[in-house]
Amino acid sequence: MELPDFMSYANKFSQTDFVEKISRIAKRAGAKLVYAALILFYTLQSDRVSKTDKAIIIGALGYMISPLDVIPDAIPIAGLTDDLAVLIYVLKKVWGDVDPEVKEKARQRLSKWFDDDEITEINDLFSVE
Repeated sequence: MELPDFMSYANKFSQTDFVEKISRIAKRAGAKLVYAALILFYTLQSDRVSKTDKAIIIGALGYMISPLDVIPDAIPIAGLTDDLAVLIYVLKKVWGDVDPEVKEKARQRLSKWFDDDEITEINDLFSVE
């Protein structure tokens, strides 16, 4: 899968829109997508991340928020595949700068939407199915 130009979606990102979208799609999106998105969201708030990486994160989260992307989110099953691919791509780029506290905060937030058995999906975070 070729990644879309997700940086063109940077202007779509806002903290309010992110929280609203992730809350609305959590169960349908699955624990892996939500975990990746939360890690990027919390990493964006860190002072350990470069401005360049923050710009990339904003583009990826803007892409996820936007209803207009390569595969529209309304399409069952496939609709969030491109969003997950973009999030995982960016997460791999910044993974070395992600604090363990951020990972734990994201994991704790998952428990609001997922059962423990569903959360095990994040153990294989970097594989896109």
